[in-house]
Amino acid sequence: MEQGRVFIAIVLSLLVFVVWDFFFVDRTATVPPPQAQDQQSATAAPDQAAAPGTPATQAFESTTTALSSTAEPSPTAGETRRVIVVKTPLYTADLSELGGNITGFALMNYRETIEKDSPFKQLISEKNPLGSARLDLPGINMSGINYQVNIESDQITIRDKGEAITFTGHMPDGVIVEKTFLFSPDTYLIDLVVTIKNASDHPIAVGPAVSLVHYESPDLTAGYGFTGPSGYINGKLEEVKKKKIAELGGVTGNISWVAILEQYFVTSIIPVNHENMTMKLALKDSNFIHNQLVSPSLTLNPNSENTFKYQLFFGPKSLKILKSFDNDLAELIYFGWFDILAKPCLWLMNFFHANLIANYGIAIILLTLLIKILLWPLGQKSYKSMNEMKKLQPLTAEIKEKYKNDKKKMNEETMALYRAYKVNPMGGCLPMVVQIPVFFGLYRMLYGAIELRHAPFFGWISDLSAPDRLFEFSFSIPFMLAPYGIPVLTLVMGATMFLQQKLQPAMGDAMQAKMMMMMPIFFTFIFINFPSGLVLYWLVNNVFSIAQQHFTRSTAK
Repeated sequence: MEQGRVFIAIVLSLLVFVVWDFFFVDRTATVPPPQAQDQQSATAAPDQAAAPGTPATQAFESTTTALSSTAEPSPTAGETRRVIVVKTPLYTADLSELGGNITGFALMNYRETIEKDSPFKQLISEKNPLGSARLDLPGINMSGINYQVNIESDQITIRDKGEAITFTGHMPDGVIVEKTFLFSPDTYLIDLVVTIKNASDHPIAVGPAVSLVHYESPDLTAGYGFTGPSGYINGKLEEVKKKKIAELGGVTGNISWVAILEQYFVTSIIPVNHENMTMKLALKDSNFIHNQLVSPSLTLNPNSENTFKYQLFFGPKSLKILKSFDNDLAELIYFGWFDILAKPCLWLMNFFHANLIANYGIAIILLTLLIKILLWPLGQKSYKSMNEMKKLQPLTAEIKEKYKNDKKKMNEETMALYRAYKVNPMGGCLPMVVQIPVFFGLYRMLYGAIELRHAPFFGWISDLSAPDRLFEFSFSIPFMLAPYGIPVLTLVMGATMFLQQKLQPAMGDAMQAKMMMMMPIFFTFIFINFPSGLVLYWLVNNVFSIAQQHFTRSTAK
């Protein structure tokens, strides 16, 4: 019935406007009841590693379990530490003798903004002076540790072959720590070997903990893809929202990697030995996210040593790049509930871009056309149903006038009319229903695909990952996020939706007709801050739908 169209339209609007927050919630690990946590804590011995064969994903520990660190190194007044700059074709890394940490990491193929002279994308904020890839030894005091680097030059350029840099730290209790980084010219992967030597006269228990530390700006505009700490544990992706970090401590299992995700970039630690590792999380000073990978504790006898091997990945969230590695790092790209639709769309978009035309805007248009072709039979059936409904409008109008005081009889006669002419009143709603999962799948893909970051289309649309704005105004506009300008693409999209509404059968009820005609305005306001790539898809989809409706009507005459 006509009410069905209104209902579907309202449902779709609510989905676009509100319900995506439900669909796009970031997956978090399940937290057991406090009683279960207390019981586990009471039965587990300190520093005891999880035994093989333990459950797939063990319970997160309570917040009383802090990160495995006794104290962070801090610079002494007047003291300077050397910073080694490593340059490769893909990135420039800064490594400091203060902790032997990575204090800077700039990507050579990506910039902070679309401006040509913009700085290269920096993965470690200047507000995080101690850097990332930090090393701690649980139970061993590492405060005041003095690392020394094994090279004389403060700058290394890597072109043809990999080079290693070793930071060596001597602690007062006789423990010697070495952090060796191996940089290669043709990959974002960095080998990290941690060697621990016991130069004391007594056994020590060691289980190194390597930490990712990320500063998240408090004024960062939240999107609808996941950002924050995650890990791939026992074959399952675990993502923890920032507001949940304070409630969670750690999880032990077979850990393929731990990471901290941004919208388009990631820092990650991949252990060579995955078994019985622990991921521990912490949020410090509200904006510093710590994701720590802790190895099982083992006993190191006097005059002996042991090595722990890892790989680091600091780079783009590119599915093509991540899939080229022999690990599970590609699993960090997850598009939510509609991942099964989003990833094929991403592949097709990249295929069109690589093989047909090097413009992602055109690639989105080709992808939209392909989806429209695949859904063509459903569209034909629906538009034919709409045309048949339009032909019956004079008869339905007579029934409504005749039984206007008897709603029950009116509905019965209307349904009898539909049955007599073999018309399905809900048939015209089918394309709208089918497009809902496609829309959300494409939204997540177009929002999270790094390929669209700073990718131009034409004219004023210089970044398909950002809202389209023609001109830039110095004053704010209601409902619009900065920058402020004319959202030309969005306005044209709204106009095509209005035209689509005019092509559909008129509503018998005046109030319902007004509601349907308000839909284009409603959608225009919703889309005003969407990425221009997504608006382009919806616009082109509307144009193709109008063409198909016109074709169906002309062939039916």
